[in-house]
Amino acid sequence: MCLACPMRIGILGGTGPAGTALGARFASVGHSVVLGSRSRYRAMEARDKLFEKWPDRILDLEAGNNHDAADCDLIVVATPWDSAAGTVREHVDQLEGKILVSMANALVKVGNEFQPLLPPRGSVAAHVQVAVPRALVVAAFHHLPATELGHLDHPIDSDVLICSDYPEATKVVSQLVRDIPGCRPLDAGELSNAMAIEAFTAVLLQLNIRYKTRVAPRLTGIKD
Repeated sequence: MCLACPMRIGILGGTGPAGTALGARFASVGHSVVLGSRSRYRAMEARDKLFEKWPDRILDLEAGNNHDAADCDLIVVATPWDSAAGTVREHVDQLEGKILVSMANALVKVGNEFQPLLPPRGSVAAHVQVAVPRALVVAAFHHLPATELGHLDHPIDSDVLICSDYPEATKVVSQLVRDIPGCRPLDAGELSNAMAIEAFTAVLLQLNIRYKTRVAPRLTGIKD
């Protein structure tokens, strides 16, 4: 796969805040994006809202169902965490041999506190990998605030922690991260580390509440 070439990216469950924001951001830097959904009409509505929001930008965004999204070169799972594995399992044959990015965090709010949950296999990403064993699962984009991600006129000052059991897939996703202004990819090791990465999102959300802001991680001591 050409790291410097525009890609065709499908987003399963691409009509929620994270999916639409990530899709718009990828399209804004030259990639072709298919927003997938169980309902094609819901995907069309989400796409049209992005066109209305950014009328001066040329965004290569298509609307389709999840089957259309799964036909792309690289696929992102942007469904709620508890439906991620079930959604990809419906497209197991289409996803064989493809890079599949898991960005979901298993969290629950108890009172005023966000708490991480322990999904089957330890993380959402690992559960997704078991559901589609011949896909190249990469855990990434967990900590990017959806609101800031969707502000296409502004860079995002954030590191993106990436982990996978497939080094070549990590390289491809790292390049996608570099395409987003302000973001820096960091190779965080094998997929087993997704457990800690996903759980840390609860800490970031708690900081958002306490300090009335939207935080994103930036690690020191690593040269660009």
